[in-house]
Amino acid sequence: MKAFAIARTNLIRFFKDRSSIFQTFVLPVVLILLLGGAAGGSSLPKVGFVAAEPDALVAQLQEGLAGTGSFELVEFDSRDDAVRAVERGELQGVLIVPNGYEATLRSGANAELEFVGKASDQVGGAGAIVESVVTQQATLLRAARFTEERGLATFDVALLTAEEIQATMPPVAVEISSAGEPWALGGLGQFDVAAQTMLILFMFMTTLLGASAIVQSRRLGVTQRMLSTPTAARTVILGEGLSRFVIGLIQGAFIFLGTWLVFDVAWGAPLAAVTIVVIFAVVSSGAAMLLGALVNNDQQAGSIGVVLGLGLAALGGAMYPLAVLEVLSDTVYRVAHVTPHAWALEAFEELTAFGGGFGDVALFLAILVGYALVFYALAIWRLKTVMRRSAHG
Repeated sequence: MKAFAIARTNLIRFFKDRSSIFQTFVLPVVLILLLGGAAGGSSLPKVGFVAAEPDALVAQLQEGLAGTGSFELVEFDSRDDAVRAVERGELQGVLIVPNGYEATLRSGANAELEFVGKASDQVGGAGAIVESVVTQQATLLRAARFTEERGLATFDVALLTAEEIQATMPPVAVEISSAGEPWALGGLGQFDVAAQTMLILFMFMTTLLGASAIVQSRRLGVTQRMLSTPTAARTVILGEGLSRFVIGLIQGAFIFLGTWLVFDVAWGAPLAAVTIVVIFAVVSSGAAMLLGALVNNDQQAGSIGVVLGLGLAALGGAMYPLAVLEVLSDTVYRVAHVTPHAWALEAFEELTAFGGGFGDVALFLAILVGYALVFYALAIWRLKTVMRRSAHG
């Protein structure tokens, strides 16, 4: 079939260009690595712990802090090193235990613990948890000291008894409820958001840059020569559109499968996720066809393709997550949905953040199909007009 032959020729031309190889296979991976790395891995904050002279009570305090599960406890040998880590943002704070901690407490004197945190960081939560653990230990020690002073038992026996009693006491139940909608991106992995946004950005832009080849074919007379043979205009348009669709699909499949295999990115329900990629490839190819039909200079088409590709990606949430835009400005969030990018990203968010299925993204898919139909209808109308002029010219 002639349309497949046209598409095959266009694909060979596209992948002979080294810059196309770089943009399709190298640049997306680099950006996903950078964005995912910047997002960080574990959501647990880190709190330092410094104790120059470990003893039984220091070990008890350290065990209590580590057992909260609210942060990762990191041991440091030096106070200066730990404070420096706080200053660099590596730690949320650091608890410094003074020398002779157990001996001081056994003597009946007060031991002063030091907690150092960075003022610009959100250390309130970590600091409050550290304080609660320290207070819990202090309560046991006061009870043991009181018992010893009354001559009822030695300090060690009294402390052990207090710990046993505390273990049998029922805990205080605290019911926690959240106001408003849950944070959509809260449960996603380190590379998930970057993979979704880069997939949409590069599928659209890489395909859109193929518009220059459509213009070049017209400018060099390739299209006219095809039309001079027994080849209908619809066959030429179908071949051009098919090649742009395959380019978008290759770009999307590479990012989709690559991030799933290498970065363990979760894409949600497989059938729904693959359908989003396929339909967005159709949308992207339609946009490329329309741009190629409207512009008469291939260099101009390339420049416009870059500007449109990056501009629509930024507006549609492929550079700044939609969930963040929704929090920052409801108006910007609504304007973002002028682009097909926003609807595709909404669909991925429904699958990954909320565990949705095919039925949950059906509306988003229908809207994307609408974009594709509009783009292709305008592109076909314009290309037929241009081709008729070329044929008669």
